[in-house]
Amino acid sequence: MRNHIRFIRKGQIVELSDVSPTETLLDYLRLRERSCGTKEGCAEGDCGACTVAVGRLRAGRIVYEPINSCIALLGMMDGLEIVTVDDLAPSDEHLHPVQSALVSAHASQCGFCTPGFVMSLFALYHSRQRADRSLVNDWLAGNLCRCTGYRPIADAALAACTGEPDDAFSRRSAKTHALLESLIDDHDIRIGDDESFFAAPASEDALVSLLERHKDATIVGGATDVGLWITKQLRSLPQIVHTGRVASMHEVIVDDDRIEIGGAVTYAEAEAALARIDPDIEELLRRLGSKQVRSLGTIGGNIANGSPIGDSPPWLIVLGAQVELRRGDARRRLPLEDFFIDYGRQDRALGEILLRIVVPRPAANEHFRCYKISKRFDQDISAVLGAFLFRIEKGRVVHARMALGGMAAIPKRAFHVEGALVGCEIDDPDARARAMDLAAKEWERDFSPIDDHRASAAYRLQVSHSLLTKALNEVADRPTSDMRLIDRRDLHRIEIGDLNNSHDSHPNAMDPGSPR
Repeated sequence: MRNHIRFIRKGQIVELSDVSPTETLLDYLRLRERSCGTKEGCAEGDCGACTVAVGRLRAGRIVYEPINSCIALLGMMDGLEIVTVDDLAPSDEHLHPVQSALVSAHASQCGFCTPGFVMSLFALYHSRQRADRSLVNDWLAGNLCRCTGYRPIADAALAACTGEPDDAFSRRSAKTHALLESLIDDHDIRIGDDESFFAAPASEDALVSLLERHKDATIVGGATDVGLWITKQLRSLPQIVHTGRVASMHEVIVDDDRIEIGGAVTYAEAEAALARIDPDIEELLRRLGSKQVRSLGTIGGNIANGSPIGDSPPWLIVLGAQVELRRGDARRRLPLEDFFIDYGRQDRALGEILLRIVVPRPAANEHFRCYKISKRFDQDISAVLGAFLFRIEKGRVVHARMALGGMAAIPKRAFHVEGALVGCEIDDPDARARAMDLAAKEWERDFSPIDDHRASAAYRLQVSHSLLTKALNEVADRPTSDMRLIDRRDLHRIEIGDLNNSHDSHPNAMDPGSPR
């Protein structure tokens, strides 16, 4: 067991044994290191002013990802390289290529948010992708600027991010690779005493053993929600148990009939595998939070948090996903739809850990659709998240599954609406219209929608029915797979998401239904 964490800063290994359970990376950088280029803006992972890059080994190479340092816990940085805006310029006379491009494009404005933009673009610069406007927009969705001059920032990104990194970091990558390898071990981490500690067990057995002794400890995956408990709700969380060092919980297993996702797998790690299930899932994940949030946030954490408007559970429920849990030596598996009991209540005992999620692939005769409705297209909390699956045999719907988030205290199935669709002749417009008339009478039997600042109850009912109509009509058309991929992405971007693309509409991360 280690009583310290280790990470790389400016080409050197740093060891820290004085780490409090709730100390954030941002506080360490600004208050201890005095690396004050990194700013605190919202302190809730929305504005991106605090963005830093973390380097880790993945598939044999160094990958740099942007994260929100304001809600990332310092203890979670064990084994990583941390890069801040203070580290980029090799000298006072020479800027990093990203910084030079921003200067040339007159893209540095008031300066407060600029360091975060620089670090998001640093990660894009090292992603080895040649940037186009769409890619730049995706990478900058988590960086907000009140000066609103995004065009020169995007122009700078296009100029700098050519897919061929050439900077001090790329030139010393072999040394950094060796340093990161030297930090890999199978030691459990525990800093503190029985009353107050940060712990990061390295094995599943060590994790469940620790949770048996400390059942009230706060379990943390990516901390993209727990971080707000610390920075905004000022909660006292004396015992933190981080799952990020458990190797088995970082596995993504892709089989012909299913995908298994470890409970500590981040959205960034799972994105490629899940996108292969359906293009709607790929598009949904692209809009879930920001690059910074997806680099830290875990699918297991999104489920275990039990948010009624979490973006993952509805489509996982529709696909028939199961969750595997463990407490001590006892393991159990249950359908995800049975995991959610009531608002803030899940079928998970104290000290029980969510080990993995098993996601079946749709069969050849099953057709899946998923849509997110939000006020702002990027990085916004869902008003309604609708997922639909239809099994069709001989031109008829023989089975239907649909689940919605944002409609009730938990993500849940619409059983009565599902029943109204069974028997529908999918290719007959009149038959579809009759089925939708029947379904319209069933929504209120399945849901008593919530009414809040994101949407009224009446709107939620209406849009859910409209999404079902859209899904059924799309499945009826059944275009070829290549056209389906192109058309459905465009439909999301044009018809569904851009309901109110206002710069003043800002996600309320303090809401207890935060998707992170």
